[in-house]
Amino acid sequence: MYALMALIFVFGYLCIALEHPLKIDKAASALLTAVLSWTVLVLSADSILPMLEAGAHAADNTGLVVSELRHHLGEISEILFFLMGAMTIVELIDAHEGFKVITDRIRTNKRVHLLWLVGLITFFLSAALDNLATTIVMISLLRKLIDDQKERWFFAGIVVIAANAGGAWSPIGDVTTTMLWIGHQVTASGIVVKLIIPSIICLLVPLTIMSFILKGTITPPKLKESRESRRDPTSPFERNLVFCLGLGALLFVPIFKTITHLPPYMGILFGLGILWVTTEIIHRSKNSEDKDPLSVVGVLRRIDVTSVLFFLGILLAVSSLSTAGHLTQVATYLKDSLGNIYTIAISIGLLSAVVDNVPMVAGAMKMYPLVSPEVLAAASPEEVSWLSNFVVNGNFWEMLAYCAGTGGSILIIGSAAGVAAMGMEKINFIWYVKYISGLAFAGYIAGALSYIALFAL
Repeated sequence: MYALMALIFVFGYLCIALEHPLKIDKAASALLTAVLSWTVLVLSADSILPMLEAGAHAADNTGLVVSELRHHLGEISEILFFLMGAMTIVELIDAHEGFKVITDRIRTNKRVHLLWLVGLITFFLSAALDNLATTIVMISLLRKLIDDQKERWFFAGIVVIAANAGGAWSPIGDVTTTMLWIGHQVTASGIVVKLIIPSIICLLVPLTIMSFILKGTITPPKLKESRESRRDPTSPFERNLVFCLGLGALLFVPIFKTITHLPPYMGILFGLGILWVTTEIIHRSKNSEDKDPLSVVGVLRRIDVTSVLFFLGILLAVSSLSTAGHLTQVATYLKDSLGNIYTIAISIGLLSAVVDNVPMVAGAMKMYPLVSPEVLAAASPEEVSWLSNFVVNGNFWEMLAYCAGTGGSILIIGSAAGVAAMGMEKINFIWYVKYISGLAFAGYIAGALSYIALFAL
């Protein structure tokens, strides 16, 4: 049964990775994997769980498994509520066309200038929002600036790289970094200070290379002879107010956590509540047809619930392997075979280009438990050098946040940003491998080496 749990997880993982050929949503595969893994665990607790005392009753074993499930579900719920709050705020800004504050200010038609402008805007916007929402906004912007679809693909590739690089150094910019922050492996200030330089290098290397390839000017889309007469859904005041409040709510979350010591999801729910009340007030005089798409109730219908269910399923599946002891064995194997935390983190980042980075990070968090100062103080001199990498803001956690966040750019299916760009622009997988993957890999390795040079040597 111990091996059966591993087989269920591997099969489920393959179904997730092969989502498009199988035409089965990865959320369904993740949920089934989670339920089956915990079912096998609870039915075979006597033979699987090594921590149980000999002679314990089956009822005791079942109760222990259920208790572990509730414990893990509590930790996972913190991540899910945070993501749902952040996604709602971003969708609310988009419904009010708040991002026009940024997009309306891009007016260059030179390829190289536009390349750098798009890359840098995406990088910093992704840190403030998240890489998925930023990619959607920037791809929509590119459609207004570039007419030729194949030419847009080059810029879309840079958007994917920049969005993932920008999300890696921010506690709210990428779901994997958010997981590490909520799990207390890293702090908001620590992750920003240590990863902003490697993340910038991860973007600058592809931008520099592309600057020698792209020349000339772009061809903007032809304007329609007559614009459709339609009324803007929001006024400039409403648009700017919601944009500033939404951005402020997201940026306030780390400050709220520092002041109150409450979990981050409480801060994001506080910001959402402020926005909810504000939008209700400014739209209270409108009729229901105009008001509904601009309200939180209307925006909630646009939230990507399947992504939330996917995170729930995959995190529950990983936690079942943690409870059964599988991940401890994997951690020991990686330590014995690779022996270096930087090699381990870089390997996880490369794997996240092939499979989803969420389970990779979730697995690493369970494989290598967070080391407290008390445990470190009691460790032997031989153990201290290894265990010190796994304290709060330890080198392994920071390196993992960078590698898992940026490694997914190497293949277009390796990150939520890449999948979004692929779906919106119908980017060919082989084309991306041919023209963008090498750039992403060069930036990924350059950023990783810069972190090692700055903080490890």
